[in-house]
Amino acid sequence: MTPTMTLAAAAGHVEGTKAGPAAGHAPGIEPRLAVDRPLDLVAERERGTYGSPACPDVIAELEAAGLRGRGGAGFPAHIKWRGVAEADGPRVVVANGEEGEPSSYKDRWLLTHRPHLVLDGLLLAARTVGADRAVVYLSHPETETAVRAAIAELGRTAGVRLEVHAVAPTYVAGEETAVCRSISGGPALPTARPPRVGEKGVDGLPTLVSNAETLAHAAWIARHGASAYRAHGTTESPGTTLVTLSGACARPGVYEVPYGLTVAELFELAGGFTSAPAGFLMGGWFGGLLGPSHAATVCTYEAVRAAGSGLGCAAITALDAGRDPIAVAAEVSAWYAAESAQQCGVCVKGTASIRDAFASIDAGTATARDRDNLARWGQTLPGRGACSFLDGAATWARTVPAEFPEHIEPSEAGTGDAGNSDTEGETP
Repeated sequence: MTPTMTLAAAAGHVEGTKAGPAAGHAPGIEPRLAVDRPLDLVAERERGTYGSPACPDVIAELEAAGLRGRGGAGFPAHIKWRGVAEADGPRVVVANGEEGEPSSYKDRWLLTHRPHLVLDGLLLAARTVGADRAVVYLSHPETETAVRAAIAELGRTAGVRLEVHAVAPTYVAGEETAVCRSISGGPALPTARPPRVGEKGVDGLPTLVSNAETLAHAAWIARHGASAYRAHGTTESPGTTLVTLSGACARPGVYEVPYGLTVAELFELAGGFTSAPAGFLMGGWFGGLLGPSHAATVCTYEAVRAAGSGLGCAAITALDAGRDPIAVAAEVSAWYAAESAQQCGVCVKGTASIRDAFASIDAGTATARDRDNLARWGQTLPGRGACSFLDGAATWARTVPAEFPEHIEPSEAGTGDAGNSDTEGETP
């Protein structure tokens, strides 16, 4: 598996698959409506897009709906909206469509095929929080073309200036401080917090950075209400979400599903597994690697967290039968080391150390120290550095030994004492 293989698999099938919701669900994004070409403004208006909110207090409705951000962290949307709405002076809103998470394709699909849904949510956010500037932040040429065409169709928007800001695709470019830094004219690299972007973001102004899918859901909730949204999903993980399914999957692609289905049920919607899965890459790559028994894990924020992983952007890759989990971990950890922004010493050293440990295990030259260091780094590295990038690498250090212990045993030639004085491999 190369670092781009899972994304390429999804991208190659997403437009051709008849992606759609679970039976009985009345969806809001409906991937199967726009398989061949984007829905134009006329078709979107016929479906209620750009309709007036039916609720007097949009932020309160988002809170009642329990909408969480779809960018990966799952942070309650209403808290971010309210924080910017209560800020003083000019404000900015940003639709974040920079999808750097490997194997995730849902934001790219949404901006390419239903850009008006994102613009609808973006304009709603601008008017709700009192911003007069709204920016669509994206990376890929096809998304930029579709969004610019949709803005041209829409024409002038009273009181809000719509802009498009394109950036080269990298993992860290989608982090919200990097988003604001890039729009302000700097590099698309994270900055230290505080201040948070809701306090000081684009050009130093309070800024709401919201994932593209989050905005599409917000617009639907504003028109149909929190109760209609909560009619799907679970009590703690309400509503629907876009999932990107790839790997050992009959019909890889983007699907809108209610929270609460198991991993196996998600893949059944996509035609089932093409082989008995050897494991699951969760949350893109940010949620690490879970063993094959997790086909029974329920896809809610709470259940996936309890499994030691994270739902993140809801991209799940099923490993083909026979795939070596350590070889996969070695390749992914090498990608993390290469993709680091190189701004924080702990991230540079931490990702490189995790890479080297997995490479040694994969090569059969590992020592007991490599195994013990992985376990320690999985616990001590999360939360360090300017952004959460290192957390993703640490998740691999934590999940792979826990889920595949039989593959982690040190070689007979490398069973040295993990407590010797050699400093190589110590905690970064």
